[in-house]
Amino acid sequence: MQEDFLHYLWKFKKFDFGKARSTNNSKLSILDSGSHNHNSGPDFFNAKVEINNQLWAGNVEIHIKSSDWYLHRHETDANYDNVILHIVWEDDMEIFRKDNSTIPTLELKPLVHPDSLEKYNSLVLNGTNKWINCEKDFNRFDDFTLNNWLERVYFERLERKSIQIQEMLKASGNNWEEVLFKLLLRNFGFKINADSFESLANTIDFKVIQKHENSPLKMESLIFGQAGLLNEDMDLPYYTSLKLEYEFLKQKFNLDNSLVISPQYFRLRPDNFPNIRLSQFAQLYSQNAQLFSKVITCESKEDLYDLFNSETSEFWQSHFTFKKEHKIRKKALTKSFVDLLIINTIIPLKYCYLKETGNKDTSEMLEIIQNINPEKNSVVENFNRLRAKTATSAYHSQALLQLKNEYCDKNACLQCLLGTKLIQGWV
Repeated sequence: MQEDFLHYLWKFKKFDFGKARSTNNSKLSILDSGSHNHNSGPDFFNAKVEINNQLWAGNVEIHIKSSDWYLHRHETDANYDNVILHIVWEDDMEIFRKDNSTIPTLELKPLVHPDSLEKYNSLVLNGTNKWINCEKDFNRFDDFTLNNWLERVYFERLERKSIQIQEMLKASGNNWEEVLFKLLLRNFGFKINADSFESLANTIDFKVIQKHENSPLKMESLIFGQAGLLNEDMDLPYYTSLKLEYEFLKQKFNLDNSLVISPQYFRLRPDNFPNIRLSQFAQLYSQNAQLFSKVITCESKEDLYDLFNSETSEFWQSHFTFKKEHKIRKKALTKSFVDLLIINTIIPLKYCYLKETGNKDTSEMLEIIQNINPEKNSVVENFNRLRAKTATSAYHSQALLQLKNEYCDKNACLQCLLGTKLIQGWV
């Protein structure tokens, strides 16, 4: 038995509450199970129950056994002084408040149908060697239920990301342009160089970036220099000009890159080399002053493709590194790469901006991400294996990542709509 299951039984009244009586045989009527508390303190706040026709309003605490009250030392904690009802699976002793008054106790074990317990055990407690607990039943969920839940968890994911963005906003003095700069630079590093590029972004005062937005050479020298890519001596005109410019800017703005994580090349395709991505990023910013303002006005995926149509500077059209030359070809941001920027940076930022400005219309934002192909990763592939075409857009793939990471991996079936449907026998 797990306390989570008891929380579920109480919250959704999944027991024979018509026969509910306290352990001292007092009649119990449940008017309001209260608000589920996931932090410290009693498990449910502001519940309302009638005990022998006397209305009680207060908190509810839930344990496997009554004696857990003392095991957890609640009798010494003032947070539990307002507990009006103690819910337990098994009543093994009488519980008292600090003033020695008895706390009414409801024992659930006699009131729960064995079938519910069997379904719970089968789903949650027998998940060994399963990718997800409900993998044998995942294909049985109706489209309405699944889509409704995926919408819920997708917005949960956006909410989680918006917390980080709000913290960045606060640190920047509410500068949306600066926040976009840092988020974008991190995501230009993709998985391997994300931390490196983020550390780079944190070492440059955004005001310095804004002063050089119209100069591609100065923008590249700033970014390449802070990334530690200009530390050698080379007889190469382009490299020399970058290094000289960086040395001047470093002294002028007192730049320090000692905390920057060195970018990695290992296991990267040449087009994803850090110098290629940093050049594309520098060109993007040297061509687009007030980039955040432009991003916010984009109404479609195609608008964003046009805005992020950024290439490397001319030197990198014939080089993968400063010393490795190849035939001339343009290296522009691909649509698939821009899709990742939209998914991981633009949409979360737009969502946070809508919240901050009091705009509740998310239809434009949703239309953009629903028109982007789903991401390719093992999580999406496995869900599509369990149920054909579960993910048909990036909207779905992001929701499935949230579902897997925050519910399936944490065995949180009782907090998942799909899990509760199975336990209730509605699937």
